[in-house]
Amino acid sequence: MGERSMPLDFYFTVSVSDDKLTALMQISNVEEGFTVSLKQLEELISAHHIVHGLDQAQLVQIATNLKSFNSQKIVIAKGTKPIDGDNGYIQYIYNLDKEEKKPLELDDGKVDYKEVISLHNVKKGQLIGQRFLATEGIPGRAVTGEALYGKAGKEARFKTGKNVVTDPEQMALYAAIDGMVVKTDRDKINVFPVYEVNGDVDYNIGNVDFIGTVVIRGNVLPGFKIRAAGDIRVTGGVEAAELEADGSIEINAGIVGQNKAHVKAGGNVKSAFIQDAIVEAGGEIFVSQSVMHSTIRAAKAINCSGSKGLIVGGTIQAGERVTARTVGNSMSTTTIIEVGVLPELRNELLHLRNQLRIHLENMDKTDKALTLLDQLAAAGQLGPDKVSMRIKLNHTKKQALEEQNSIKERILEIEKSLEDSEKAKVEILSTIYGGSKIVIGRYTKFIKDPTNRMTFHLSDGDISMTPYV
Repeated sequence: MGERSMPLDFYFTVSVSDDKLTALMQISNVEEGFTVSLKQLEELISAHHIVHGLDQAQLVQIATNLKSFNSQKIVIAKGTKPIDGDNGYIQYIYNLDKEEKKPLELDDGKVDYKEVISLHNVKKGQLIGQRFLATEGIPGRAVTGEALYGKAGKEARFKTGKNVVTDPEQMALYAAIDGMVVKTDRDKINVFPVYEVNGDVDYNIGNVDFIGTVVIRGNVLPGFKIRAAGDIRVTGGVEAAELEADGSIEINAGIVGQNKAHVKAGGNVKSAFIQDAIVEAGGEIFVSQSVMHSTIRAAKAINCSGSKGLIVGGTIQAGERVTARTVGNSMSTTTIIEVGVLPELRNELLHLRNQLRIHLENMDKTDKALTLLDQLAAAGQLGPDKVSMRIKLNHTKKQALEEQNSIKERILEIEKSLEDSEKAKVEILSTIYGGSKIVIGRYTKFIKDPTNRMTFHLSDGDISMTPYV
């Protein structure tokens, strides 16, 4: 080193940044001919406790070409920056943030404007969301050697609302009931058993498919569908729409079906009136005013005994009982009342009888073809193709006979249940008009003249009439 009259600190000022991640060297007062060795620089830096992240190449440059660094502040060491931990988070099975309603785009590019909402259905015990833990930070190291610690991530927490539960470790969120997952104020997660529409089911709402109960505070407009695993309640009316519930269905203002409405409930159906519709119930059907030109079926009973209590036109089927104030009208409109067997069995019987008729017609054609082939065989004129056809027809005939026997057995089984209809009855509180037909089990009675206050029931293998009490 050249002559110098001052200590090294006079020429080299070493400093450390506030975050301890950078060491700097300020070079000043360098005179002509002044030199410094790498070892001297290293001793100076060591005296300032700079031990980590030294830029050795930079120090070599300073030592070999000191003059070019005069009056400069140079980075001589860089620490290792700590890494903050990741925040914990919660992942839900549905996107619970409010989304703009959009119609469903089909695979062919068309748009179904009746499919505009998607309810977040869950079953009891189903996983709704999972919590993922925050992570600790990764430590760094200061240029002076000590450890630098990053921030640990913040833990996420479930914000539980109604009808949800967590596991003991608070790592998973589950539904406590069947229903729909909804995020409410302050991001609370709830499962609600009822879905309410405050107005009509129209293009703003679209079709509804819900695992719980659906309440419509308006009307259900033509062409829309409502499916519920619970009940359906409509405060308005139902037009040419489809409603299906595993529970019961209640329609305050009635059904105007336009021959397109189909209402089906696993439990009971209640409606003010039913017009031009198909209505099915696994329990009973209650109509306060009238049933007109409709097909209605109930496993147990149909009650239309209100102040009007009118049934005109169509087919009414009940497993046990039909009660009405008035059936038919003075114009002798055909009105069919069937009781004494489950409607689905009676309809199955009609289907089986039609199947059997088709089978017998096909069997007749097969027998005629086989007779012709037998005649050809007897005359020695049966070629290889005809032999193959004869084998196939015989196989077809055998299969057809087996199917016929199966159909006949089922028909006999249902007909036997039709005979067990002693408790079945049709109750007329006011008048039943000509043109009406009463079917109880396997027996039928045609009404020719108006008859008042009468109960129809089976007695001694026929339909009897006794005054209604």
